[in-house]
Amino acid sequence: MTYRTSLTALALTLAGLVAHPSAAGATASPTATSVQWKSCPAYSDEVIRSLGVTQDKVAAFRSLMKRLECGTVSVPLNHRDPGGRKIDLAVTRLAATDKAHRLGAVAVLPGGPGNSGYLDPVLRTALRNEEMAGLNERYDIIGFDPRGVGYSTKVACPLPPNGPQEPGALTEEAARKIYDAQVAANQQCGRSDPAFLGQLTTENVAKDLDLVRTALGERSLNLLGFSWGTYLGMVYRSLFPGHTGRAFLDSVAPPWTRIDEHAKDSAAAAERDFGRMAAWLARRDQTYGLGATAREVREEVAKLVRAYDKSPKTYTDLQRPIDGSAVADLARRNSTEWVRAGKALAELRTATGTTAPPTVKEVLGAPMMGPSVPGAPETLNRTMNLAVACNEDSSRAGFDTAWRAYQQLVKRHPATGRAWGLPVMCPGWPLPVQQATLKRGSGSLVLAGHLHEFMSVYDWTLQTRRAIGGTVYTVADDVHVSTTRVPACAADVVRYFETGRIGRGCAGSPIPS
Repeated sequence: MTYRTSLTALALTLAGLVAHPSAAGATASPTATSVQWKSCPAYSDEVIRSLGVTQDKVAAFRSLMKRLECGTVSVPLNHRDPGGRKIDLAVTRLAATDKAHRLGAVAVLPGGPGNSGYLDPVLRTALRNEEMAGLNERYDIIGFDPRGVGYSTKVACPLPPNGPQEPGALTEEAARKIYDAQVAANQQCGRSDPAFLGQLTTENVAKDLDLVRTALGERSLNLLGFSWGTYLGMVYRSLFPGHTGRAFLDSVAPPWTRIDEHAKDSAAAAERDFGRMAAWLARRDQTYGLGATAREVREEVAKLVRAYDKSPKTYTDLQRPIDGSAVADLARRNSTEWVRAGKALAELRTATGTTAPPTVKEVLGAPMMGPSVPGAPETLNRTMNLAVACNEDSSRAGFDTAWRAYQQLVKRHPATGRAWGLPVMCPGWPLPVQQATLKRGSGSLVLAGHLHEFMSVYDWTLQTRRAIGGTVYTVADDVHVSTTRVPACAADVVRYFETGRIGRGCAGSPIPS
């Protein structure tokens, strides 16, 4: 799961009533929910580029948008009260190009919680690479914005602070202020619209998805899940085994929902992966000057963390002050960023002057979600992110427990531990804990675990297999949800959906030369 800053969303008005039977012959019942179809939104070139589409693919994006069908499905806010208040889900479909040999529909399950999946049929499949584009030949690709996100019905509330305001080592006094502010913000948010926020759970999103299936006239859905979407896939499969076809889940979430354990496991994995980065940097000591052995690099980076916590630097051209947490942030970057992170760490060893060194500015100065572009669709809704995480988090640690956990984290992980901050998210959340029940199933399931990544720890993949079954597909990299981005791995994904067969794994993203 990821917790990031959101972009501004646009409203989308949809009208018209169409029932669309699947090629497999299933049709929606007369009383079933239908899809309200209308034309898709239009985006400027600037907006398209802000979505991560390179200039050379803008024309292809526009061509795919002409094929994309967009609409809404009405679902109950509370599935235990189907006759009560209704909300709208924004859905999209990219119909199979080879209708004569169509195999069904693949629903793309977005990450977060809180990520938009509205444009995933275009961005995550057809436009991603040649291999993933092949999935659309025999499958309809279904995208959607989960409840609380993007073009679907949503709410907004005041959000808790993101971390310490003052640079330097995090003291107990400063941590308590952060914790108390988070409690107050969580209480304010949770009480702002409890009727809506209390219904933001993975289980309700899964039930929404099954109503989307019915509205589309599909007997079953195949699932392609990413990050939090893997947990959504587990829950959907547990609730609706008879409606679940093949499922491929990439960067597998754990089969439990405790934020304290999530942070503990992720922090340990990040420090382990830094060992790989340290060895890589040591082999290139002439370039980076951080040490000739992995141990020397580890010691040098830990020394930098302590030094910048003791004497933080503020640069005139960089909003973020550079302290130990910034150094640790560089140390936990994945292998696709080792070159830039290594340069930035080397620059911080000798930095002088009032402006940030160039690579430090490039890596630490960029906004996490990119600049906000007028007219861009929302890519992540932080209110939904917070509500789902906290509605399902049974830890909700008190301050003393959280402070001890933070001290242990920093002590055990000297290179990367400072990047995490206080490992809490949900103290003071006023709504009750609601956790889904996962069930073992016999249907086809592939769990793609990345051997070295920290955002979805590899051991979670093994825990999930023990809990619900499935086949483990090991990706030998440290890059979150990279499987469909790497052509050789993506070919395996498409082959799985076409044949039901899968190998043991793939190499994933290569380490930089």
